[in-house]
Amino acid sequence: MMIYKFILLLLLSNLSFNLFAQSNYPNRTIKVIVPYVAGGAADITARVICQKLSENLGQSIVVENYPGANGMIGTAMVAKAPPDGYTLVVAASGPIVIAPALYPQMTYDPVKDLAPVSNLTVFQYAVAVRQESPIKDMKDLINVAKNAPETISYGSTGIGGGGHLAGVRLEQVSGTKLIHVPYKGGAAIWTDFLGGQLSFTFEAVVTALPMIKSNKMRVFAVTSAKRATNLPNVPTLAELGFKDYDISQFQGMFAPAKTDPLIIQKLQTEIAKVIKNPEVIKRLVNDGGNELIGNTPEEFSAQIKSELAMYTKLIKENSIKAE
Repeated sequence: MMIYKFILLLLLSNLSFNLFAQSNYPNRTIKVIVPYVAGGAADITARVICQKLSENLGQSIVVENYPGANGMIGTAMVAKAPPDGYTLVVAASGPIVIAPALYPQMTYDPVKDLAPVSNLTVFQYAVAVRQESPIKDMKDLINVAKNAPETISYGSTGIGGGGHLAGVRLEQVSGTKLIHVPYKGGAAIWTDFLGGQLSFTFEAVVTALPMIKSNKMRVFAVTSAKRATNLPNVPTLAELGFKDYDISQFQGMFAPAKTDPLIIQKLQTEIAKVIKNPEVIKRLVNDGGNELIGNTPEEFSAQIKSELAMYTKLIKENSIKAE
């Protein structure tokens, strides 16, 4: 009987400690790592979200940039950080669901070493041609690619990047062979695209919008399962008959694995409030071309496992190797 009482006392003590940790969290500055350069999409998302999250939590949040290795350096730092809720990361899809299929020798396991908090935003790509292109629509683009194999080209920021994999997936579902041209940066892609050296492009909606409004490009479709909020009249590729096509990039918040679930839940609850803030909606949706998500840790975890399986299959089937 004494043993049972002792075990019960331990359980109650642990519960009390966890409840105290949740109610007392946060009691000092939180550091949020962005594993990319300042000013990029993930950086902007992190800073906009964290500013309001700081206000909601009543505690300072410092955003720090640790770019390198396609986001893997900063992400690894958080994977190895103490699981106390005071070191977090806002990472895009790359170091979470794409890198494991490209780099067999990673220093962290995104599933085992990180705890999903919430998917903050998603951005999709617009499939577009320059305004002067003779290609009229998506059907015409595929017909040209089929009738003149390996003459239709597109650019991306590198092997295994979102734009590259969007093109690989389009090849799969359309039965075509496209020419992929890797670049070191987006500016060079724009120069060649507008100059006519590239047939079409997969461009993030946020950067495509100004070009669309200035009549420099025409958009045929978006790559996500749902239409883009800022392009409501543009169909998805799936709607145009490209079955099961869904390529988009998330930007989500993660904590180190083994972080107290109550702390993670508290963060997600406040994030869900933040994404309803009118200022956040204006900055990230109206001006930024993103889709706000704010899902639960369980939903985000399921999404990650699904996308990890999808990208792993896509990369292996097409023998894509990191450069």
